[in-house]
Amino acid sequence: MATPSSYRPAPGSIPTKPGVYRFRDAKGRVIYVGKAKSLRPRLSSYFQDIGNLHPRTATMVTTGASVEWTVVDTEVEALQLEYSWIKEFDPRFNVKYRDDKSYPWLAVTVGEEFPRVMVGRGAKRKGTRYFGPYSHAWAIRETVDLLLRVFPMRSCSNGVFKRSSQIGRPCLLGYIDKCSAPCVGSVTPEQHREIVDDFCDFMAGNTAAFTRRIEKEMYAASEALDFEKAARLRDDLGALNKALEKQAVVLGDGTDADVIALAEDPLEVAVQIFYVRGGRIRGQRGWVADRTDEGGTPELVQDFVLQLYGGESDSIPREVLVPALPPDSGVLEELLTERRGSKVAIRVPQRGDKRDLQQTVATNAAQALALHKTKRASDLTTRNRALEEIQQSLSLDEVPLRIECYDVSNLQGTEVVASMVVFEDGLARKSEYRRFVIRGVDGQNDVASMHEVITRRFRRLLDEQARSETVSTDSGPMLVDPETGRPRKFAYAPSLVVVDGGPPQVAAAEQALADLGVNDIPVCGLAKRLEEVWLPGEEDPVIMARTSEGLYLLQRIRDEAHRFAITHHRNRRSKSMVESALDDVPGLGEVRRKTLLKHFGSLKKLREAEVDQIALVPGIGPRTATAIKDAVAKADATRKTSAKAPTVNTATGEIIEED
Repeated sequence: MATPSSYRPAPGSIPTKPGVYRFRDAKGRVIYVGKAKSLRPRLSSYFQDIGNLHPRTATMVTTGASVEWTVVDTEVEALQLEYSWIKEFDPRFNVKYRDDKSYPWLAVTVGEEFPRVMVGRGAKRKGTRYFGPYSHAWAIRETVDLLLRVFPMRSCSNGVFKRSSQIGRPCLLGYIDKCSAPCVGSVTPEQHREIVDDFCDFMAGNTAAFTRRIEKEMYAASEALDFEKAARLRDDLGALNKALEKQAVVLGDGTDADVIALAEDPLEVAVQIFYVRGGRIRGQRGWVADRTDEGGTPELVQDFVLQLYGGESDSIPREVLVPALPPDSGVLEELLTERRGSKVAIRVPQRGDKRDLQQTVATNAAQALALHKTKRASDLTTRNRALEEIQQSLSLDEVPLRIECYDVSNLQGTEVVASMVVFEDGLARKSEYRRFVIRGVDGQNDVASMHEVITRRFRRLLDEQARSETVSTDSGPMLVDPETGRPRKFAYAPSLVVVDGGPPQVAAAEQALADLGVNDIPVCGLAKRLEEVWLPGEEDPVIMARTSEGLYLLQRIRDEAHRFAITHHRNRRSKSMVESALDDVPGLGEVRRKTLLKHFGSLKKLREAEVDQIALVPGIGPRTATAIKDAVAKADATRKTSAKAPTVNTATGEIIEED
């Protein structure tokens, strides 16, 4: 591993002009490509004290062995060169958005004498007009099949077209009026070109003129008593309407736009894009990528937009709707405008239909990320690799087949709770989850709370082991209580204990185990901000690769413990708020308070309920219901008058919003 100071450029040698730089490793491979408005301050920032760098940046500069740069005249040129180099060198530390398939387009070969409509994939060709992309090829074929009866253009291959010309007889589509049969001279090239132009205009969104024209012709044929022609036109109109139903209008102003949304977590990012042409959704596409740098949403958007449109000009729309403006949005707009040949705007929708549509895209992105995580977690090979990586990174004696993770949650020292989640063979074992209410710690003290939780859990383990040894010593610890027949809750010893936090929490957990005489269970902590893995007594954390399956598994376990603790904390807080608000209601004892809480679930729902709804709860009459409503209103007024800024849960970093 190289030391960044060994290849740091000499002072004053880095220019202050715009440019693009490349980091190379010891074997000369490009590992990172970046651009800068001014190269000198940007490159100098990489060669500061390693401790001040983000862990992912620190990994990159220590992996590198040299850096080089190219000066350009403008930021637009820098953006273009950055895209070209990323595409050429495929650097490991740049975010790369990839999907697992080539999305199909509806293609019309307008450059041929007799243009053909077909499904197109891969690189775009000159002389071909594209519509889409679509999610599936069958969606294109279904749309084309509906429209060919209205626009009977050629859809056959070159071989079929040539053979029909030689024998002087059209194919089946010509006989069923889904092709005008230019192969046998039924229409001239000019007439066929008019049909193709009408088809392209319809696909481009100019649909109203065609439906009005067919309606007019249908009524004219009916008035002329040509009912056969009127029926045929009626069927054509139905085919058009059916095709339009499959592409419902989402933006009423006929907008051409790409709507982009992201779903992120510390390790991965999912991107979804809806292609809107003529106000209609023409297609959808998605990517999932590993996060390899510390950039936020604006940087991720910029990387994605550059990779999406950097090599294409035909598919760039007039408007790109994004969740956050890129840092260099003006430069990016200028680049896209130059590639498209007309103005391109990058905007964040604030209200109306465009905002609603982007929220729909964001929902799709979140679902795609969840599905990706589910597939990743369910893969046996991936889970085995993750467990092996954890074993190697933490220098464990054996693979951690059972991992327990602990998290503490509280609100300014009140209702302090903790959670224990269990993963066996890399999968959640929810039947083994446990909740704790902290009893021996006053106020907000996450370290002391963690010590109490670990002590209570492993004291139970020692008790269970001692009890099972008195019953049977031949087959190991008994997992079922012989007296009650119920499973023993803490009979299994974990292979690894993970705590949510840094060195203080790890030290507390280690001390709790030592106090109990447990010295054969390894402990580590996962700090959420930088995803650092801390071991007891170590000054420096273990930095696992961002693409590591082991780090992904540890993060998933930690996030599950956090979710479980937060859920328990919120439930207790809601219950205590209801009970405190109803303490002074005459005639309302503990039993009826519990009934009331069970019926409404939270103080918020109780606050919204009317008196007659409260009176429907068993054991509560109209008079008591009125008193309850008054008590809740009084508590609500007191809360509003003493309202403060949102409180931050220092144990989890979460902003707490009161019900």
